[in-house]
Amino acid sequence: MRLRSIHGNGQRLDGGAMFGNCPRALWERWAPADDQHRIELACRCLLIEDGDRKILLETGIGSFFEPKLRERFGVQSAEHRLLKELAGMGIAPEEIDLIVLSHMHFDHAGGLLTAWSEDAAPRLAFPRAKVIVGAEAWARAKDPHPRDRASFIPALIELLEEGERLEILEPGATRSASLGEAFSFSYSEGHTPGLTLTRVEGPEGPITFMGDLIPGVPWVHLPITMGYDRFPERLIDEKRVMLERVVEEGGWAFFTHDPEVAASRVELDAKGRFGAADARAEIDWGRA
Repeated sequence: MRLRSIHGNGQRLDGGAMFGNCPRALWERWAPADDQHRIELACRCLLIEDGDRKILLETGIGSFFEPKLRERFGVQSAEHRLLKELAGMGIAPEEIDLIVLSHMHFDHAGGLLTAWSEDAAPRLAFPRAKVIVGAEAWARAKDPHPRDRASFIPALIELLEEGERLEILEPGATRSASLGEAFSFSYSEGHTPGLTLTRVEGPEGPITFMGDLIPGVPWVHLPITMGYDRFPERLIDEKRVMLERVVEEGGWAFFTHDPEVAASRVELDAKGRFGAADARAEIDWGRA
């Protein structure tokens, strides 16, 4: 098995929204803002080559937005960066076998679509891939709450249903027959219903794709949450359980939105505070 971090299109979002009730005087030490009060965010994915199979954990935001919305949501580049990065690795979109989504918000699932074109409707960018998503996350995408309705892509939902390539995990399922024993799932409700966190038994030990439970290193600190989280107190409790597990097993946390750190170990200091340790800007584990 080989694991590699890989970037999709970056994004700039309002720093206050990303740090919830944390004062700007504190969060700007970790994430400097531009003149529009936006901070830099990655949309990082994890590429797993498991034997002959090529698996992606998420696809990032992609470049499906029309120019006006691309500007509104701070998407960097009109080009589909994930496809470009894969091509640089010698991997064509048709070679991706499985894609696992933590949830269906556009900054995690938008890369499933081809880049915006004035002359053509969006298509699925990975024409052979089976897409795995949790039942609760899928249900939320199909019937969103007004609070996060704008975070979903109706055209993507329709394309996935038409293609009959969805694998919807049963509520609480810890395994997928498509993925095998090296992969397992846990769930979180604090950010969005049924956030699905994938754990992989990798060549350097277990690594968990943290999604929006812990989007980057600053959010490892328990009190730090996002304004986008539906239940911040519940998320903090879920985050504690997850971080305790990673510490106990000596594993790794994989960060999708941190612009500088792809993965780290987690440490617990003498005051009971969690922090990132042995941070890696990128990972390439299990090289052939």
